[in-house]
Amino acid sequence: MFLMIAPVLLFFIVFSYFPMVGVYYAFTRFSFDGGLFGSEFIGMKNFEFLFKSGALWNLTKNTVLYNLAFILIGNALQLVCAILLSELPGKWFRKTTQSVMFLPFFVSFVLVGAFVFNLFNSNNGVVNTVLAQLGLPEYDFYLHTEPWKYIITFFAVWKGLGYGTVIYLAAIMGISDEYHEAAKIDGANIFQRVRYIIVPMLVPTFILLILLSLGGILKGQFDLFYQIVGNNGMLFEATDIIDTYVYRSLAVNFDIGMGTAAGLYQSLFGFVLVLTVNYIIKKVREDYALF
Repeated sequence: MFLMIAPVLLFFIVFSYFPMVGVYYAFTRFSFDGGLFGSEFIGMKNFEFLFKSGALWNLTKNTVLYNLAFILIGNALQLVCAILLSELPGKWFRKTTQSVMFLPFFVSFVLVGAFVFNLFNSNNGVVNTVLAQLGLPEYDFYLHTEPWKYIITFFAVWKGLGYGTVIYLAAIMGISDEYHEAAKIDGANIFQRVRYIIVPMLVPTFILLILLSLGGILKGQFDLFYQIVGNNGMLFEATDIIDTYVYRSLAVNFDIGMGTAAGLYQSLFGFVLVLTVNYIIKKVREDYALF
């Protein structure tokens, strides 16, 4: 058994723990001449700049709020869709619907970004073309921050809807038919069976998925935001998250110390959040906790 688990342990040691040495970058003013241990050590100054500039607060707020919307709205819709699919008559129709819902999961974010641009650009986008046909003034989406919180949330939920639905549907299919048969004998209708059988039986799955999602709540789906918004500085106030900030720090500004400091803050925040939520769940319902 130890030999079987050795490759997994080796993988995590090499690719997850050895690279953690790079955390030292967060406490340096990195220079390519000095390298990792030859760069000037500046202590907590990178973190001080992030806090004092106000950037960290806005980045954290955007990242957390977007991910909470993705998690809560996404899981709620996935649960509803799974219940509806499980109750649909006709095996072939149900499986076809399930497959069609699953397709967006395989669409790359590059294509999603192309869809969004063709929908909302001010020159020949679909939305502005329709507005022009109706005699209404055009709206330049790429100059206003207000609509993007809804646009980004919609596409994130749309893309993950099919995948999450399949997980919940598998959990529903695992519920014994004896529960439903007993409920029918007692005169329960479909809504009562959903409320008193399906939903309570799905609570452990729901909590587990929420806990797993919270672990990456500060991992703001960089590809989604970058492909939809790109480097449009006009929208950063409402769409900039920690991942996109780290990318610009490393790839555009070459500020490796600042980018590493933001990334370290991101990881520690997520770690503490998972421990806190798991502790609360363990106090309320110990069986549902991860550890």
